[in-house]
This record gives sequence, C-alpha cells and structure tokens, in this order.
Amino acid sequence: MAETQTGQERTEQATPKRREEARRKGQIPRSRELNTLAMTLSSAVALVVMGDYLMEHFGDLLRQGLTLDRRLIFDPHGALEALGRALAAGLVMLVPFFALNLVVAVLSSVSLGGWSFSTEALAPKLSKMSPLKGLKRMFALRGLMELGKALAKFLLVGAVGTALLWHYASDMLALGYQSVEQALAHSGDILSWSFVFLSLTLVVVAAVDVPFQLWDHGRNLKMTRQEVKDEMKDTEGKPEVKSRIRQLQREMARQRMMEAVPEADVVITNPTHFAVALKYDQAKMRAPRVVAKGADLVAARIRELAMEHEVPIFSAPPLARALYHSTDIDQEIPAGLYLAVAQVLAYVYQLKTMARHGGAAPEAPRDFDIPEEYRK
Repeated sequence: MAETQTGQERTEQATPKRREEARRKGQIPRSRELNTLAMTLSSAVALVVMGDYLMEHFGDLLRQGLTLDRRLIFDPHGALEALGRALAAGLVMLVPFFALNLVVAVLSSVSLGGWSFSTEALAPKLSKMSPLKGLKRMFALRGLMELGKALAKFLLVGAVGTALLWHYASDMLALGYQSVEQALAHSGDILSWSFVFLSLTLVVVAAVDVPFQLWDHGRNLKMTRQEVKDEMKDTEGKPEVKSRIRQLQREMARQRMMEAVPEADVVITNPTHFAVALKYDQAKMRAPRVVAKGADLVAARIRELAMEHEVPIFSAPPLARALYHSTDIDQEIPAGLYLAVAQVLAYVYQLKTMARHGGAAPEAPRDFDIPEEYRK
C-alpha cells in the first residue's frame, strides 16, 4: 500500500478535484503498448490494402529514375531537378499512408485518458535526473511491469516470427523461379500478411497493459484521509468561516422578513412565544402565504412592527403554533389550516369594513378546527 511522507496510507479514492488537478499536470493514463499496437496494425493493414498501389507507383518511379535523358547526366542542374521530382513524387505517393498513421497515432493516444495538453508536464524536472530515483523507478512495480512487457513482446514476436518463417518457407524458396514482376508481387504479399500477423501478437500485451495503466493511475491518485479532509476544508471553507457565513445569511433573511411585516394582512400570535405574519392577495395567490414568523424575541419584534404599521394582531395560540411549525417563509399555508386561517382573515376584513363604514363590531372566532397532525 502506498504511503505518504507522514506515514499515512493512501486508502481513499481520488476526489474529482484531485483528478482535475492531475489532468492539468498531464497525469493521465496512457498505454504505450496500445499506441504501438494501433500504429503497427494500421500500418500492416494499410500495406495490405495499398500494396498494389504502392508497388505500381514505386515501379513507375524506379523506371523514371533509371531512364534519364543522356543530356541530363552531364548537367548537374538537370540531375538535381530530376532527383527533386522523384522525391516529390515519392512523398505524394506516401501521403495517404502517412496521413493514416498520423490519425491513428492521435486517436490511440487519446482513447485511454482523453485529450490533455499541459505545460507543466513539458517543464524540466531535476528530480527526473536523480540517479537514485532512477534506480528506484527501475525496481518499482512499474519498472517490473515494463520488463515483463518487453520479455512478453520478445517471446511472442519471436514465436510468431518463427512460425511465419516455417509457414512461408516454401513460398520464399519459390520466389527464385518466378519472374521479377511475379516475385515482387508475391514477396510483397508475404511481407504484408506477415506484418499483420506480427502486429496482432501485440494485442495480448496491450490487453494486459491497458488495465494495468488504469489501475496504476488510480493507485497513484489515491489520497490519505487527512488529504481528503484538508481538501474539503479548502473547498467548503473552514468551520468558523462557514458558521459566520451562515450567521450573516440568517441575519439578511431575517431583515428581509421584517421588511415584509408591514405589508401583512394579519399577525397571529401565541400571544407571547410565537408570531406568524400572513398575507393573502386573492388575485395573485392560491392560498394565504407566510411572510414572517418567529419565536420569543423575534416574535416580539414582529408584534412591534405590526403595531407600528397598524397591522391587525390576532391571538390564537393553537393556530399560531400550528402555522409556526408547519410552514416556512414565503410558503403557502397547508390545506389543513385553510378553514382556521379563513376565519381569522374574514374577521380581520370585517374589522376593516367596520373601521371605514361603522357598524357593530364582529365577534372574534374562538374555536378553530386544527387537525391533529398540526397540533404541537
């Protein structure tokens, strides 16, 4: 198990932040064996598919190069021009082959760990030049894995190469009895398919190397419990800072709540321990909404603001407790309290009508039907 300098074991999986930091540094899983397999196999398949095309154009190029005009032999400039044309024609002939290899090289490289460009990975590090650390890397798990892969490739390629030589022995001996054109075509076919089979042997090495690289990358990114805790502190902030932020948020929410009290239609009280301010706009609201609520000192402040702005205060202890415990700020009252609140609002509206037009004082409601689940 990997250990840090503090002696703690890396037992925790890497967090998303740790993985993102590793990616920025260029630390992503890569498999050279997968790249080698993709490059060699694509080249072998390309030679099989494009063999006739390459051989035909190579033959034309060879004939053109060997049939120079006699005057160009004694003209240095003419010979150089002919050489330049031959080189240009050769490059044009090989462009599809090079383009295919370039695409395969890029795709095979990013297929495992994705695309990543990091300047930190390009920066020189003196630690990589340390002989002691070099020896340590040689005898580490990764070094042993690389040695095992090298031996496996040698044995596999050697065994398959020997089998191919044995299989094509009679065909290669028969090349001497064929015409030049036939011999070239036949030898090209042998070489192309031998290259394909030799490339396929690397599938075994890549099949072992890819899972190992993924496992080794995850192992190197593992964290100690202390590192996880430190990252959580850095991400979410220290406990005292978070506590202060929550306190400020509560104060701001309380300030906004108090500013809504003067706009309330009624404040229902306990009468001293709880206070809940309600507002109802029939045109805009489906049900009365709690705009402020509080207990003890906060309840006293709500009552003070209500009296200052002439908001009716109604004492109904069971209803006040039910509203306080079952609702949040800016939330509609529950359906079970519709009837009780409607009685209070109707009484308040009657008081306002009496104040404007006169008449007998309405009788205040006393008995409220509070469902059992809302009684506290």
